[in-house]
Amino acid sequence: MDTTLHLMNIIIHVITGSIALIAGFVILFKTKGTPLHRKLGYLFMGCMVIVVTTGAFGVIVFKRNLFLLLITILAGYNTYSGFRIIKEKTNRFYVKDFFAMLAAFTMAVVFIYYLRFIGFYWDPVIIFSGVGYLLLVISYDILRYFIPSSRYGNVWRYEHSSKMISALGALFSAFTGTLLPDYKPYSQILPSLLMTLIMILFNIKIYRRLKKKSLQTQLE
Repeated sequence: MDTTLHLMNIIIHVITGSIALIAGFVILFKTKGTPLHRKLGYLFMGCMVIVVTTGAFGVIVFKRNLFLLLITILAGYNTYSGFRIIKEKTNRFYVKDFFAMLAAFTMAVVFIYYLRFIGFYWDPVIIFSGVGYLLLVISYDILRYFIPSSRYGNVWRYEHSSKMISALGALFSAFTGTLLPDYKPYSQILPSLLMTLIMILFNIKIYRRLKKKSLQTQLE
């Protein structure tokens, strides 16, 4: 029974993860803000909810691959936070966002202490880069509440882009790490580095577009 349930969980996890990957990469290279972008965004988010749920289920219930727990926390929080910011477009404080941050932080700390207890059997680069990035995102989400509303402006655009690309990067890293286990840790690190570069390029693109729009407004 456990074997059948575990197999079903894996199948659902792999299928929805693959759909999320495809949708995410299509979004990257298509025009932003279009109906297609929004539809694919909802598809990506829906699939990520299932991916995170089945990933957590696999780790907690079946005691499989703790690396998936780290990826699950990282991808899950970035997806949630990235979706929330596109809905609100402000740095207004919401209690549910605070609890999401608290949950992600708690799980990250428990994850580190558990690994210290059983011994680090992965490359430390994988562990500390993943946890470090998650804590960096959470730290920013706390500090952004102190940005005056008058100065916050279009920061939400950078937040949404960065967090959704980070979620896609975590998913991509899990995919390549699972598909190419003999090449770890490079099969996990290199996809993350690639997506980080893409994230930087997209934020530069957003900055240039907003600057151009501002100049056009001043000339009118």
